[in-house]
Amino acid sequence: MRPLPWRVEPREPYWSLVSEFMLQQTQVSRVLEKFGPFVERFPNVESLAAASEESVLGAWSGLGYYRRARMLHGCAQAIVERHGGVIPRDVEELMALPGIGRYTAGAMASMVFGEREPLVDGNVMRVLQRLENNSDQQTDSKTIKWAWARAGALVEASGSPGVLNEALMELGATVCSPKRIGCDRCPVAGFCESLKAGTTESVPPPKPRAKRKGLFCASVLCVDDAGRVLFEQRPVDGMWGSMWQVPTVELDEPPTTEQVGEGMALIESFVHQTTHRIVRFDVYRGIGLVAGGGQSYLSVGEILKLGVSNAQKRILGLDESVRRALAVEV
Repeated sequence: MRPLPWRVEPREPYWSLVSEFMLQQTQVSRVLEKFGPFVERFPNVESLAAASEESVLGAWSGLGYYRRARMLHGCAQAIVERHGGVIPRDVEELMALPGIGRYTAGAMASMVFGEREPLVDGNVMRVLQRLENNSDQQTDSKTIKWAWARAGALVEASGSPGVLNEALMELGATVCSPKRIGCDRCPVAGFCESLKAGTTESVPPPKPRAKRKGLFCASVLCVDDAGRVLFEQRPVDGMWGSMWQVPTVELDEPPTTEQVGEGMALIESFVHQTTHRIVRFDVYRGIGLVAGGGQSYLSVGEILKLGVSNAQKRILGLDESVRRALAVEV
């Protein structure tokens, strides 16, 4: 079992809650960089609930999928309002909180509180499918239902549901992985029907990939004589919701001169890929622009306290003076 900070015994419910939100669609190595500073800044449910959304997004900056940060913030507020700051141990009560689904509820209930509850994530499903040589598509509803039933049966037969669930996840993450499968190191290799059938490479079958949409962003980097950058906040809904950015126009096609404005010099173009989109940024130099509605000139120190995506950090680094200031602040 990998020694991870949120696996200290006895389990700290708040640390486990934060780690579960952070680990959604994010590699453990990246979470390890952010987890310590985050719980140091917000050491308990009450401090997180009382914090501003901007400060939470700022502490989350670099992890991506910022909707999770807002949901974690809302979850903490709901725990304070509904449960007096005490994280509930009941699955139904957990699932009633913002951002907590069946998996996270099962993880919290079993691994933190020792409740006899199953959990299924991608790692657990892969282990179960290989053990029984189930070649059905993971995204099919019948496969999902089957996996939860099998996980439930294992939990019922287990002496320690939390240990079992964590072991299944760890097995899938480190040994029974999608590629470079370590069957020679697997403690349950003798029970694996896929290993016997020679189908471990094809079970489960690859998930069908959704076609990612293209998006074009015309962004203006404007730095005043004091080294402050013109910034604006994005709408709450949509991609990078509530995050801060340099003034940006989103388009379905490459920007035209009319859309960007006369006298704007192109600094650089680059492609930024997300799970669902391929975004091309065309970054222009703005000079002497007046801050409009919802816009402000911010110092690098102020910017670093806000929620800023990796794409925006790259844009900021295109200005030499801002890049030097970022290096000093970081």
